[in-house]
Amino acid sequence: MRFIDREREMRVLENSRERSKRKLYSLAIYGLRRVGKTRLLREFLNENDLYFFVNRSKSSTSLLREYSEILRGKGIISPREELRGWDDFFDVLFERFGGAIAFDEFQDFRFVEPSVYPTLQRFIDENEERPILLIFTGSTVGMIEKLFKDSKEPLYGRIKRELHLEPLNIKGSYEMAEELEISLEDFLMLYAIFGGFPRYWVAIEDEGLEGESAERILEELVFSYSAPLEEEVRRILSLELGKRSGVYYDILEAIANGSTSPSKIAGYLNRKETSITRQLQELIGYFKLVDYDRNILGKDRILYIRHPFINFWFRFIHPRLSEYEMNREGLWEDVQGKLPDYAGKRFDFLCREILRLSRANLPFTPAVIGRGWGYYREKGKRKVFEIDIVAFDRERKTAIFGECKWRKKPLNGEKLLDELRRKVELANWNGKIYYLLIGRKFKNVPENVIVVDEDKIKSLLEGEL
Repeated sequence: MRFIDREREMRVLENSRERSKRKLYSLAIYGLRRVGKTRLLREFLNENDLYFFVNRSKSSTSLLREYSEILRGKGIISPREELRGWDDFFDVLFERFGGAIAFDEFQDFRFVEPSVYPTLQRFIDENEERPILLIFTGSTVGMIEKLFKDSKEPLYGRIKRELHLEPLNIKGSYEMAEELEISLEDFLMLYAIFGGFPRYWVAIEDEGLEGESAERILEELVFSYSAPLEEEVRRILSLELGKRSGVYYDILEAIANGSTSPSKIAGYLNRKETSITRQLQELIGYFKLVDYDRNILGKDRILYIRHPFINFWFRFIHPRLSEYEMNREGLWEDVQGKLPDYAGKRFDFLCREILRLSRANLPFTPAVIGRGWGYYREKGKRKVFEIDIVAFDRERKTAIFGECKWRKKPLNGEKLLDELRRKVELANWNGKIYYLLIGRKFKNVPENVIVVDEDKIKSLLEGEL
């Protein structure tokens, strides 16, 4: 599959290469696993550059031997020259090489040879005028940030630029889906599950599933015998969490199944809230697998899993691993019936991206886009109202309030608008209001309501609007 939607990142890398021709320039690239860091490097590096993968399963001696062979293959050291340690390795790099040097999964030196960090610090400080581009990538986002931002770490302050590699946005992901001949309907279902992580779209091509339905693709990639993605989540989390996985897995399962606050997670797990505080904070701040979705209308917030496929796994498969191992056909049949409702709930996240694509067609440019909720009393009972889309320009006191619904049958726009107006009244917004409906098809839509239907979504994703 062709390389898609990384033009900005490639410009950053090319500009960094130009700057490195004058003196040493260093760049850190970090992001969640499967986001495409290695593919980005592969597209950027040329045959004269150096690429080193830090394999955490190797010993220091074994990894140094592997790197020495790479240097021999490039003619940087002679066939009989031996590197006795990491000092020798970096001495050779800085004395004999000028170009781009990439260390992929750089944080994993902490498992192989932690002394590399102070050694590299010394060589960077002593060779500031060398024409070298150093690139460090990492998947454990918290560790990469700690390595370069913690003043107690040897490499603190040694990075000139950071590049946080995010998943592909909905438009970039749709480009991949078009290459795979996937319809808009099936794309939206798959995007709700795979998000913008290129690894999973490439898997569709690898398995020859071009043009197939979302259900067929999911069945083959996840629920078939020896499925290509059957170990995917466990492999990712094993690399991230190591042997400490038990409580982390429990927390992820609780969140995926609707426990969106620390107290609710503790209740789901039948544990004290204080017993999960550290692990939850690490999932949020260190591993970056969990985050808060903030209420645009208030100060409260709810937890969600940032990685869509991990969320899907912990919603449907992890709680039923025995069935997954022994009766995948039966489990798939059950999951298949729940997919429309699951994708419908994830559709709110998709709609925010769709609204960002629609900015040129909106009455104003929103400064913030999210969702909102609040509370009211009816017959003495406390109830919750939710608004799928809230977009503000607070300075101008202007807002868009919207409903997101993806259904096969056309929805009654007049009825949806009445419900939306009721919720906006409860929100007590004082300012100019625009109403928005995003969905597949609508009927009986009143005037002055912004409508983004299936045809308009397709045009936005194809760049025609």
